[in-house]
Amino acid sequence: MASPADAGNFNASLGCLYSSGMDGLATQLAQIAGLDANERDAILAAVRESLCATLHARLSRVLVLELNAARVSGRLQGGEPAQRWEEFLALSSGRDFWSSLVEHYPNLLARVDSIVRNRCAAAWQFAQRWAADRASLSCLCGGEPGQLLEVSFGAGDSHRSGQTVAVLRCEAGRMVYKPRSLAVDATLARFIEGLADDHSTPLTIRVPRVVDQEDHGWTEFVGHRHAADDDELLGFYRGIGHWLAIMRLLGGSDLHAENLIAHGASPVVIDCETLFTPKVPPSPSGFGQAPDRAAELVAGTVLSIGMLPGRGAGLGWRGVDTSAVGSLPGQQPMLPQPDILNAGTDEAYVGTTMVEARAAQNHPSPQPALSRYWPEVIAAFDAMTATLRRLDDAGSLLARLEPFADCRIRVVTRATEVYAELARMLWHPVSLHNEQNARGRAHDLLARMAANVSIAPGDPAVIDAEIADLLEGDIPFFATTPGSGRLEGPRGTCWRPQTNLILAALDHWRAADLRLERHVIQAALISAYINQGWMPEEVSLWPAHAKHGNLELRRRTEAARIVRELAATAIHGDDGSVAWIAPVFDPVTGWSVQPLAQDLYGGTSGIALLIAAYLRESRAGRADRIEGLDELLAAALVTLDLAEAKCESQRRDSIKVRPLPPGGYVGLGSLIWTRLVLASWGMDRGDGCARACALADSMPDAAAAAEMNDVLSGIAGAIPPLLLLARQTGDANYLQMACELGDRLCAQAVHDGDRAYWVHEHWPKGVGGFAHGVTGIGWALTRLARATGESRYGETARAAFAFEDALFDHQEQNWLDLRMLPGAKTAAAWCHGAVGIGLAHLDLDPQLQHPATRELLRRAAAATWRQGLGWNHSACHGDASAWQLLDAAIAAGEGPRDLTREDLLEHLLTSIEEHGAVCGMVRDTFSPGLLSGVGGIAYQLLKAHPQSRLPSMLTPGGDAP
Repeated sequence: MASPADAGNFNASLGCLYSSGMDGLATQLAQIAGLDANERDAILAAVRESLCATLHARLSRVLVLELNAARVSGRLQGGEPAQRWEEFLALSSGRDFWSSLVEHYPNLLARVDSIVRNRCAAAWQFAQRWAADRASLSCLCGGEPGQLLEVSFGAGDSHRSGQTVAVLRCEAGRMVYKPRSLAVDATLARFIEGLADDHSTPLTIRVPRVVDQEDHGWTEFVGHRHAADDDELLGFYRGIGHWLAIMRLLGGSDLHAENLIAHGASPVVIDCETLFTPKVPPSPSGFGQAPDRAAELVAGTVLSIGMLPGRGAGLGWRGVDTSAVGSLPGQQPMLPQPDILNAGTDEAYVGTTMVEARAAQNHPSPQPALSRYWPEVIAAFDAMTATLRRLDDAGSLLARLEPFADCRIRVVTRATEVYAELARMLWHPVSLHNEQNARGRAHDLLARMAANVSIAPGDPAVIDAEIADLLEGDIPFFATTPGSGRLEGPRGTCWRPQTNLILAALDHWRAADLRLERHVIQAALISAYINQGWMPEEVSLWPAHAKHGNLELRRRTEAARIVRELAATAIHGDDGSVAWIAPVFDPVTGWSVQPLAQDLYGGTSGIALLIAAYLRESRAGRADRIEGLDELLAAALVTLDLAEAKCESQRRDSIKVRPLPPGGYVGLGSLIWTRLVLASWGMDRGDGCARACALADSMPDAAAAAEMNDVLSGIAGAIPPLLLLARQTGDANYLQMACELGDRLCAQAVHDGDRAYWVHEHWPKGVGGFAHGVTGIGWALTRLARATGESRYGETARAAFAFEDALFDHQEQNWLDLRMLPGAKTAAAWCHGAVGIGLAHLDLDPQLQHPATRELLRRAAAATWRQGLGWNHSACHGDASAWQLLDAAIAAGEGPRDLTREDLLEHLLTSIEEHGAVCGMVRDTFSPGLLSGVGGIAYQLLKAHPQSRLPSMLTPGGDAP
């Protein structure tokens, strides 16, 4: 019978699988001198818990399948679902039940027995070492350890035949056991002690004290403690800067949130086995030499350490920030986790539940204020780098690194998440039924990964050994010494040639571009935040008094300054491609520092639009001439061409890759619109319209895979570009595509009386605004209704606008922001709030023929003037978009009292002149993107000339002039 604790799992079914192994382990433990009965019991309890969790994770799908088979076949006789559940637990708790499964799952029991045997052997080895070593461990817990009271195995992944880290609680305190040499930990501690004598300020960084026994070791347990005051907070973040500088030299990697503990003023690295990680040049991606070079540059910076914020892109980890500095509370997506649903009944099935990402102990305060301390991180990085360079110039740095030569280190050749997903596949019932086919599939996946990830093993023998480890419940492990560099893999395999990794790391560090390193550190800040509209609390940038005079000269000067820097920061390839490195926003995964993608929002497509716009305006005498822009535009188009060719090649080869989203700013819609605008300007080499048509051919696949309905990246954003393509080509197929998207929007609308909204991952009850909310979707549907005459689109659009109207707060005189950001009840930005709402309705009624439009414009302008200025200058959520709304409102006689268009532009220019072009989250980091970076600021300054006819990038899709 199931106990209450077993009501939601199959633990009661698993004991028979490990009971024999546990009996043998108990006998072995009884023979270890110096281990008393209570200690033996503590070890046995820990092994039992570890085995139960390990086997449950691997066998629950088999048990669910057999449970349902037993129910369907009538083998369960209970009258109620819960009774039949308990009956099945009793049935499956005997060894005979598992033996009967051999016909369906031939190797299941052999694989289970391997796991049990390995885990028990590892526990026996631990017990022997504990008994032998305990007398030498008093330095780790402040006195003689005394009796072992409790132990927990599995504090980390299982490697090399069931070996895991263990956390011990003994009479004198806690400590940690690691089944590997800790020589690298001890050497790193001595290296830091040496630096403390040479550095100008005290160091707060450290690693735990260790006792190394060559093939295993013991470390002190470092508990999490928040900083006691501002001085400790300052010390902690300076320590992060010091760690970044040191790990940049030592080639550290895999320093994620679980490997760093915040202990007051000290950021303590508790696992430093991944030093001197080889830097292997990446394989060509097919997206161009410049993007490849940019990717290699990023991979070689401090970002590779793992400490700086960054978002995962892998299956199951999309958008997750596991970094030691990031992993902020409230800034992680919900994670899909396999679970047994309807557990406790015979109708249980395997499904997915969404859970919060596990909180780590890497932060020095409950609500970390990264933006406040980021300058300290960079300053400390610079100071420690200067210390290291002085040592190198004096010829003493290499000597300090040589003690690492014979230390055992680990090299992570594939992300643990990759192994975890493969392990789930290999333990699936279908795989257990036909293990040979499953092995072949796993081998193919790992080999294909090796073709794209240069450090990943491609040798068939190594891949077979990796799979064999996964079949027995282990994560494959690769180790070497820095002096050798040849990787020793699972089951006696080897990978990569011998290399002195110390010299390689030192050469790589000496060649570092410190400007790029600082850029990456600064830019990585925003990766910790999940929304593209997050803004740190800052003093307003909007000037109380504007500088007057020379308006045209100042406008041209600031636009030219941005475009010149855009050209100066470009990375060129020999194949004619170009790339930039900057914070990049992905609607699903969030922010990350990487080469720009293709999109309009912050990518190469938007930069191509800006360069072409600048050339157009300069040729008309409305902007200063800048040499080299024609070539830069040609390079941007080559890069877009290569990306489109790569995507098409993947489609033809049936390679399963996630298609581009359909959206109007991030996705196919944005690329189509850009191509059509450039074609209308004659800046497309004559193939822009044809390329737009080819892009549109991918729209059905993109729409089918779309996860969003919004304008930014979702299906609503694809409608206006498709309508423009239909008008320019006369091809009704593109109009039909737009209608199919419109029909999907109508079908997925959630109606509440006369209102409608769309469920969003982050806002299940709907959200207002243009980029993600009802305003943008209503705007797109209204355009579709006008193009087709179909009433259903217009009716749904009106329902969306009714939802928007209901958000207007008369007391606040602004629209409510349903994102519930701290301290923000309403918003006045393009992405969320008054600016986007006002511009959308003005685009649909530019002549203000309807009194409601005029009233809405007046309200939007007033809210924007009151609270939408001075945050930053970007077009997404800053002054560049606010300027466009206010300028239009003033022209229509609905702007703020006594504010002229000239006054407005003078204020904007004064702010940019005083502070530089500030782009919201990226702050002082140069980001050339159109909506998220300085590119949009330059575009709006070009558009500010009275005779400019540049199309609005904030409501794209109309016929370009």
